Amino acid sequence: MSGFHRADDVVGTPTATDVARVQAVAREVFGVVGTKWALPVIEAIGPDSPRFGELHRQVTGISHRLLTVTLRQLEQQGLVHRTLHPTVPPRTEYRLTTAGRDMHDTINGFCRWSRRHLDEVLAARRRFDRP
Repeated sequence: MSGFHRADDVVGTPTATDVARVQAVAREVFGVVGTKWALPVIEAIGPDSPRFGELHRQVTGISHRLLTVTLRQLEQQGLVHRTLHPTVPPRTEYRLTTAGRDMHDTINGFCRWSRRHLDEVLAARRRFDRP
């Protein structure tokens, strides 16, 4: 993996290439996390290892196809790990990776921020929308 290293492996000042790589990856991850279903799926997985059917029941309104797509995207970004158990019928479980758990904590922080500043945000919107 020529030229690829972890951010905490960088010694000294990061180069423009280092910064560009981090920004590109972050945009991709945030692009997936910012989709309609990613946050509810991350929240539904939480600290557990639910099966597909459990997730489908917990995430109200999501289709089987969109749940599959969302889980694959989250897995591709390293936020979810899928374990396929060789049973009949096959049993698949999902769990958050270390990065996924950190993202879950970050999301919970945003939720706390939203609750703490809700009145302030709503007041700003009302002022902005006044003629």
